[in-house]
Amino acid sequence: MIEVFADFKEKNNIDRATLVSVLEECFRSVIAKMYGSDENYDIIVNPDKGDFEIYHNRVVVPDGQVTDENKEISLSEARQIEDDYEEGEEVSQRVDMSEFGRRAILQLRQTLASRIMELEYDSLYNQYKDREGEVISAEVYQTWKRETLLMDEEGNELLLPRQEQIPGDFFRKGETTRAVILRVENTGGKPRIILSRTAPEFLQHMLEAEVPEIQDGLITIHKVARIPGERAKIAVESYDDRIDPVGACVGVKGSRLRGIVHELRGENIDVVTWTSNIQLMITRALNPARVNSVSVNEEEHKAEVLLDPDQVSLAIGKGGLNVKLASMLVGYTIDVFRDLGEGADDDDVSLDEFTDAIDPWIIDELKKIGFETAKDVLGAQRDMIVKNADLEEETVDEVLKTLQEEFE
Repeated sequence: MIEVFADFKEKNNIDRATLVSVLEECFRSVIAKMYGSDENYDIIVNPDKGDFEIYHNRVVVPDGQVTDENKEISLSEARQIEDDYEEGEEVSQRVDMSEFGRRAILQLRQTLASRIMELEYDSLYNQYKDREGEVISAEVYQTWKRETLLMDEEGNELLLPRQEQIPGDFFRKGETTRAVILRVENTGGKPRIILSRTAPEFLQHMLEAEVPEIQDGLITIHKVARIPGERAKIAVESYDDRIDPVGACVGVKGSRLRGIVHELRGENIDVVTWTSNIQLMITRALNPARVNSVSVNEEEHKAEVLLDPDQVSLAIGKGGLNVKLASMLVGYTIDVFRDLGEGADDDDVSLDEFTDAIDPWIIDELKKIGFETAKDVLGAQRDMIVKNADLEEETVDEVLKTLQEEFE
């Protein structure tokens, strides 16, 4: 028993006091089922010496007046144990485990195994609950359609659901991968440790590991906004005027971000300097676009941004990623508008703003024949465009349709 207690403490993280309590609880459970009650039994476990004893306590009653054999013993039977027992005294008789019988022993074994498993689950839950938000390295064990199973160094199962994987993630059995401990669920008594590679915390912790100034407390990360596998924006602040927070995080020629970008499957990372001035923060968040003015509605957490026509597509970004990430970073809904100046046609749209819908080389061909805006193209004859631009008829028709939809 001494060896068993030591083994459980080392391998199962269950201390001796807890295991003693579980042993006693399991024996009391079996005794209660066998005799109807465990109140008159003493169970003694001594982990230091390895002793284990059970005593059955009964009260001595006159011969022929025993009403409950579990709690009472006749005088003549008591005197067979000790010849000086008198009526009303308590007899403590040691119970031999062989008296339990095979069925009771099997029940005891099952109960004990079940309780130990519960303790292991509780220990695992508490161990990982305290580590939520921490980055962990684990070995890929098996991959399914909806999730990937990983194993930590102690052989504990960790789950990486498909929705928490970066687009482009591909895992091979036996390789080591990194993820953040997103949450620990306790369903059905068995803890489920859920990992994530898409959570903002994953990127934040990796940046903290790469930048010594963050570890030293000279730079702090205020907010991380991510569209996993595509792009991310990080707002940082320096507490030392001599340190450029953006430069420190990016490193020489992007050296400090290079490994992180590789780990995130090519996710582009923009680092901006944090400020409490919301208008300035929005301006920085929309980088690389140059912002003319910002109007903020603090009550509704909305902002309207004016930019030159050639800056609108930069502010919006491919597929709207830039403005979406900027909104996530500052916590405001950002609406982008063209600043055309006085006397300009505020209904017209620069061709440069259609780069998401029309290939850039097609726009270049239209510019070569003098077109700068959508209305320039729509106001021209179709045959003239086909004749003068180096474009197929089908391409011209598709361009006209796209430009027309902008005004409809």
